[in-house]
Amino acid sequence: MSSSKISRRESPRARFRRLAREIAEIGKGFYSRGWALGTSGNLSAVVEVDPLCLAITASGLDKSRLAPSQIIAIDPSEKVTFGRGRPSSEAAIHLAIVRGRRAAGAVFHTHSIWSTLLSEGYAREGGVELKGYEMLKGLANVRSHEHSEWLPILDNSQDMKKLSAEVAVLLDRHPVIHGFLLRGHGLYTWGATPREAKRHVEIFEFLMEVLVRLKASSDAG
Repeated sequence: MSSSKISRRESPRARFRRLAREIAEIGKGFYSRGWALGTSGNLSAVVEVDPLCLAITASGLDKSRLAPSQIIAIDPSEKVTFGRGRPSSEAAIHLAIVRGRRAAGAVFHTHSIWSTLLSEGYAREGGVELKGYEMLKGLANVRSHEHSEWLPILDNSQDMKKLSAEVAVLLDRHPVIHGFLLRGHGLYTWGATPREAKRHVEIFEFLMEVLVRLKASSDAG
Protein backbone atom coordinates (compact mmCIF):
# COMPACT_ATOMS: atom_id res chain seq x y z
CA MET A 1 0.00 0.00 0.00
CA SER A 2 1.37 3.42 -0.95
CA SER A 3 2.23 6.05 1.65
CA SER A 4 -0.42 8.36 0.13
CA LYS A 5 -3.11 5.74 0.74
CA ILE A 6 -1.89 5.19 4.29
CA SER A 7 -2.03 8.92 4.98
CA ARG A 8 -5.64 9.04 3.83
CA ARG A 9 -6.70 6.06 5.93
CA GLU A 10 -9.31 6.78 8.58
CA SER A 11 -7.93 6.65 12.11
CA PRO A 12 -9.73 4.43 14.69
CA ARG A 13 -10.90 7.53 16.59
CA ALA A 14 -12.26 9.15 13.42
CA ARG A 15 -13.94 5.87 12.45
CA PHE A 16 -15.54 5.63 15.89
CA ARG A 17 -16.92 9.17 15.62
CA ARG A 18 -18.33 8.46 12.15
CA LEU A 19 -19.92 5.19 13.27
CA ALA A 20 -21.37 6.85 16.38
CA ARG A 21 -23.13 9.40 14.17
CA GLU A 22 -24.48 6.64 11.90
CA ILE A 23 -25.68 4.53 14.81
CA ALA A 24 -27.46 7.49 16.44
CA GLU A 25 -29.20 8.41 13.19
CA ILE A 26 -30.30 4.83 12.48
CA GLY A 27 -31.43 4.25 16.08
CA LYS A 28 -33.72 7.28 15.97
CA GLY A 29 -35.14 5.99 12.71
CA PHE A 30 -35.91 2.62 14.29
CA TYR A 31 -37.71 4.37 17.15
CA SER A 32 -39.83 6.38 14.72
CA ARG A 33 -41.00 3.15 13.07
CA GLY A 34 -41.90 1.45 16.35
CA TRP A 35 -39.01 -1.00 16.28
CA ALA A 36 -37.11 0.26 19.35
CA LEU A 37 -39.55 1.77 21.81
CA GLY A 38 -38.82 2.53 25.45
CA THR A 39 -35.23 1.56 26.10
CA SER A 40 -35.40 -1.55 23.90
CA GLY A 41 -33.00 -2.41 21.12
CA ASN A 42 -29.27 -1.90 20.74
CA LEU A 43 -26.96 -1.17 17.84
CA SER A 44 -23.28 -1.78 17.28
CA ALA A 45 -20.61 -1.44 14.60
CA VAL A 46 -17.05 -2.69 14.31
CA VAL A 47 -14.44 0.03 14.75
CA GLU A 48 -11.41 -2.26 14.55
CA VAL A 49 -11.08 -5.98 13.85
CA ASP A 50 -7.72 -6.68 15.49
CA PRO A 51 -7.77 -5.90 18.30
CA LEU A 52 -11.55 -6.06 18.22
CA CYS A 53 -13.26 -2.81 19.14
CA LEU A 54 -17.02 -2.32 18.96
CA ALA A 55 -18.99 0.94 18.97
CA ILE A 56 -22.28 0.20 20.74
CA THR A 57 -25.23 2.00 22.30
CA ALA A 58 -24.92 2.45 26.04
CA SER A 59 -27.47 0.73 28.28
CA GLY A 60 -30.93 2.09 29.03
CA LEU A 61 -31.20 4.72 26.30
CA ASP A 62 -34.31 6.29 24.82
CA LYS A 63 -33.71 5.73 21.10
CA SER A 64 -35.93 8.68 20.15
CA ARG A 65 -33.22 11.00 21.51
CA LEU A 66 -30.15 8.93 20.69
CA ALA A 67 -27.04 11.06 20.28
CA PRO A 68 -23.51 10.20 19.10
CA SER A 69 -22.23 11.04 22.59
CA GLN A 70 -24.26 8.08 23.93
CA ILE A 71 -22.31 5.57 21.86
CA ILE A 72 -19.43 3.89 23.68
CA ALA A 73 -16.54 1.68 22.56
CA ILE A 74 -15.91 -1.73 24.10
CA ASP A 75 -13.23 -4.39 23.82
CA PRO A 76 -13.81 -8.18 23.56
CA SER A 77 -14.22 -8.43 27.34
CA GLU A 78 -16.99 -5.77 27.19
CA LYS A 79 -14.78 -3.23 28.95
CA VAL A 80 -15.53 0.36 27.97
CA THR A 81 -12.51 1.83 26.22
CA PHE A 82 -14.06 5.13 25.14
CA GLY A 83 -17.12 7.17 26.09
CA ARG A 84 -19.36 7.34 29.12
CA GLY A 85 -21.94 4.78 30.16
CA ARG A 86 -22.13 1.04 30.51
CA PRO A 87 -22.76 -1.40 27.68
CA SER A 88 -26.02 -3.31 27.48
CA SER A 89 -25.89 -6.80 28.97
CA GLU A 90 -26.64 -7.93 25.41
CA ALA A 91 -23.25 -6.69 24.24
CA ALA A 92 -22.13 -10.31 24.64
CA ILE A 93 -24.53 -11.30 21.85
CA HIS A 94 -23.18 -8.59 19.57
CA LEU A 95 -19.63 -9.83 20.19
CA ALA A 96 -20.70 -13.44 19.54
CA ILE A 97 -22.21 -12.41 16.19
CA VAL A 98 -19.15 -10.42 15.11
CA ARG A 99 -16.93 -13.37 15.99
CA GLY A 100 -19.23 -15.85 14.24
CA ARG A 101 -19.77 -13.71 11.15
CA ARG A 102 -16.41 -12.21 10.26
CA ALA A 103 -18.01 -10.22 7.43
CA ALA A 104 -20.34 -8.49 9.90
CA GLY A 105 -19.41 -4.84 10.30
CA ALA A 106 -22.59 -3.93 12.20
CA VAL A 107 -25.13 -5.76 14.38
CA PHE A 108 -28.61 -4.34 15.06
CA HIS A 109 -31.25 -5.57 17.52
CA THR A 110 -34.84 -4.38 17.27
CA HIS A 111 -37.82 -5.19 19.47
CA SER A 112 -40.96 -4.68 17.43
CA ILE A 113 -44.51 -5.90 17.90
CA TRP A 114 -44.09 -8.13 14.83
CA SER A 115 -40.90 -9.85 15.99
CA THR A 116 -42.44 -10.45 19.41
CA LEU A 117 -45.62 -11.99 17.98
CA LEU A 118 -43.81 -14.05 15.36
CA SER A 119 -41.23 -15.40 17.79
CA GLU A 120 -43.99 -16.58 20.10
CA GLY A 121 -46.15 -17.98 17.31
CA TYR A 122 -43.38 -20.08 15.74
CA ALA A 123 -41.37 -20.94 18.85
CA ARG A 124 -42.35 -24.62 18.76
CA GLU A 125 -41.04 -24.93 15.19
CA GLY A 126 -37.70 -23.44 16.22
CA GLY A 127 -37.93 -20.82 13.48
CA VAL A 128 -39.87 -19.67 10.45
CA GLU A 129 -39.17 -20.06 6.71
CA LEU A 130 -39.35 -16.93 4.55
CA LYS A 131 -39.77 -17.84 0.88
CA GLY A 132 -41.29 -16.42 -2.29
CA TYR A 133 -41.13 -12.76 -1.33
CA GLU A 134 -39.49 -10.15 -3.58
CA MET A 135 -38.19 -8.33 -0.50
CA LEU A 136 -35.80 -11.21 0.17
CA LYS A 137 -33.65 -9.93 -2.70
CA GLY A 138 -32.57 -7.08 -0.44
CA LEU A 139 -30.63 -9.48 1.77
CA ALA A 140 -26.91 -9.71 1.06
CA ASN A 141 -26.06 -12.27 -1.67
CA VAL A 142 -29.71 -13.16 -2.35
CA ARG A 143 -30.63 -12.93 -6.03
CA SER A 144 -34.11 -14.43 -6.31
CA HIS A 145 -37.49 -14.18 -4.61
CA GLU A 146 -37.42 -17.98 -4.58
CA HIS A 147 -34.68 -17.89 -1.97
CA SER A 148 -35.56 -19.71 1.25
CA GLU A 149 -34.43 -17.83 4.34
CA TRP A 150 -34.58 -19.66 7.66
CA LEU A 151 -35.14 -17.29 10.58
CA PRO A 152 -34.28 -19.33 13.71
CA ILE A 153 -35.84 -18.67 17.11
CA LEU A 154 -33.89 -19.08 20.34
CA ASP A 155 -35.41 -19.03 23.81
CA ASN A 156 -34.64 -15.81 25.61
CA SER A 157 -32.51 -15.84 28.75
CA GLN A 158 -31.07 -13.37 31.25
CA ASP A 159 -27.90 -15.48 31.37
CA MET A 160 -25.97 -13.66 28.65
CA LYS A 161 -22.95 -15.95 28.85
CA LYS A 162 -25.16 -18.96 28.14
CA LEU A 163 -27.22 -17.15 25.50
CA SER A 164 -24.21 -15.81 23.61
CA ALA A 165 -22.76 -19.34 23.56
CA GLU A 166 -26.04 -20.59 22.05
CA VAL A 167 -25.85 -17.83 19.44
CA ALA A 168 -22.32 -18.94 18.53
CA VAL A 169 -23.54 -22.53 18.03
CA LEU A 170 -26.52 -21.30 15.99
CA LEU A 171 -24.31 -19.30 13.64
CA ASP A 172 -21.99 -22.25 13.16
CA ARG A 173 -24.94 -24.53 12.41
CA HIS A 174 -26.57 -22.09 9.97
CA PRO A 175 -23.73 -20.40 8.06
CA VAL A 176 -25.90 -18.53 5.54
CA ILE A 177 -28.66 -17.02 7.70
CA HIS A 178 -28.97 -13.24 7.93
CA GLY A 179 -30.64 -13.02 11.33
CA PHE A 180 -32.46 -14.75 14.18
CA LEU A 181 -35.14 -14.08 16.77
CA LEU A 182 -35.09 -14.31 20.54
CA ARG A 183 -38.46 -15.57 21.77
CA GLY A 184 -40.59 -12.73 23.10
CA HIS A 185 -37.66 -10.39 22.69
CA GLY A 186 -36.84 -9.37 19.16
CA LEU A 187 -34.71 -9.54 16.03
CA TYR A 188 -30.95 -9.67 15.61
CA THR A 189 -29.47 -9.09 12.18
CA TRP A 190 -26.18 -7.85 10.79
CA GLY A 191 -24.47 -6.52 7.68
CA ALA A 192 -21.10 -5.61 6.28
CA THR A 193 -21.85 -1.95 7.04
CA PRO A 194 -24.37 -0.09 9.22
CA ARG A 195 -26.36 0.75 6.10
CA GLU A 196 -26.53 -2.89 5.04
CA ALA A 197 -27.56 -3.97 8.54
CA LYS A 198 -30.25 -1.25 8.50
CA ARG A 199 -31.53 -2.62 5.19
CA HIS A 200 -31.69 -6.12 6.65
CA VAL A 201 -33.71 -4.83 9.60
CA GLU A 202 -36.17 -3.16 7.21
CA ILE A 203 -36.55 -6.34 5.15
CA PHE A 204 -37.07 -8.63 8.12
CA GLU A 205 -39.47 -6.22 9.84
CA PHE A 206 -41.52 -5.97 6.63
CA LEU A 207 -41.67 -9.74 6.17
CA MET A 208 -42.48 -10.42 9.83
CA GLU A 209 -45.38 -7.97 9.68
CA VAL A 210 -46.62 -9.66 6.49
CA LEU A 211 -46.54 -13.12 8.12
CA VAL A 212 -48.29 -11.97 11.29
CA ARG A 213 -51.00 -10.18 9.32
CA LEU A 214 -51.49 -13.15 6.98
CA LYS A 215 -51.89 -15.51 9.91
CA ALA A 216 -54.34 -13.16 11.62
CA SER A 217 -56.36 -12.89 8.39
CA SER A 218 -56.34 -16.67 7.93
CA ASP A 219 -57.45 -17.28 11.52
CA ALA A 220 -60.23 -14.72 11.16
CA GLY A 221 -61.48 -16.38 7.97
